[in-house]
Amino acid sequence: MRLPRVKAEHLPHRYGHDRIRIGGSIYGVAGEITDPDGYAWAALGAMDGTRTPGEIAGRLRRLFPRLTDEDAQGVVDLLLTSGYIEDAGVREPEELSPDEQDRYSRNAAFFRRTDLTPRPSSWEAQIRLKRSRVVVLGLGGTGSHTAWALAACGVGEIHCVDRDVVELSNLTRQALYREADIGRPKVEVAVARLAEVNSSVRITGESRAVESEGDMADLVSGFDAFAMCADEPGGTGGIRVWANRACLAAKVPWALGGYSGPLVSVAAFDPDGPCYECLTANVDASLAPGIPVDLGGPGVIAPSAGVSGHLTAQAVISFLTGIPERPGSYVTGVNLIAPDQHVYTRHPAVPGCPACGALSSEPAAGPSPAESTAAAPATT
Repeated sequence: MRLPRVKAEHLPHRYGHDRIRIGGSIYGVAGEITDPDGYAWAALGAMDGTRTPGEIAGRLRRLFPRLTDEDAQGVVDLLLTSGYIEDAGVREPEELSPDEQDRYSRNAAFFRRTDLTPRPSSWEAQIRLKRSRVVVLGLGGTGSHTAWALAACGVGEIHCVDRDVVELSNLTRQALYREADIGRPKVEVAVARLAEVNSSVRITGESRAVESEGDMADLVSGFDAFAMCADEPGGTGGIRVWANRACLAAKVPWALGGYSGPLVSVAAFDPDGPCYECLTANVDASLAPGIPVDLGGPGVIAPSAGVSGHLTAQAVISFLTGIPERPGSYVTGVNLIAPDQHVYTRHPAVPGCPACGALSSEPAAGPSPAESTAAAPATT
């Protein structure tokens, strides 16, 4: 790092005489440094983008004569690897035009705040998005919001797939369509509207059904991530199992978003597992024999469709950018009429899983009833 500078989103604050709070108050991002001698505070104050790491270490030696050269450099090196520092000496990326840098400036601020992995440029996450190719299957309540969010964020290529036409009942929640679009193929409308959202993104589409595991394998091949926003054909061995196996084979991360009444969730699957079939096996094991899961039918309003789509887009963006570095496989969501019922679980791998085998995973508690229901939400 040539010219270290504390990220503007992570300016430090001192509490008492021996503690530093850095990273603001964002859960999972902020950190606290114990600094009884003031070394870290002095080093952070010198990291303003005008000094090299060696000059900062020399400044510490002058301020604190009892520090050795090795100890002063150690303080600097520790802060440089914390994720709260960026390099002010990095040139603006040539891969992003001035207009793109203006368009995505808020994206860059978001990624600087949430990313604690030291990177050569604060624009690296945006560049990764620009280089990425994503397929969105299903352009209904969840999928229309997912596709819009990915286009708005600057994913380089988005391929949209749906077999339906726009209907009047879609307009309560499906963000890309208007009354004048009724009767038109959803793909046709979505491709045109997304191009209006972001002309620098390549938007393609096809109006088709996915009717077999082979169809799914063809669909995800060559893409960097897959947003699964369709639920037909359902049932055991249906479209979600096809997606699971196709994505495992192609090493493509994927996200399954949807809603069950007010319960909105997304399940995200890393190609290293655990997989979708591990998740459903764990859910089935937690239920009393012979008692089916009631997913609540087709009830949905615009907010529940929107939240599910944006959770799905966020899961895809995390996979593409590496922020967080290894999100892994998980289920998360919220009950819109009981927001204290936050859904979050990481299901363990199932030994002998027919799809991914006995991949290891972090130990995880069994899902709550709300989490069980969230495993396979409706997505229309």
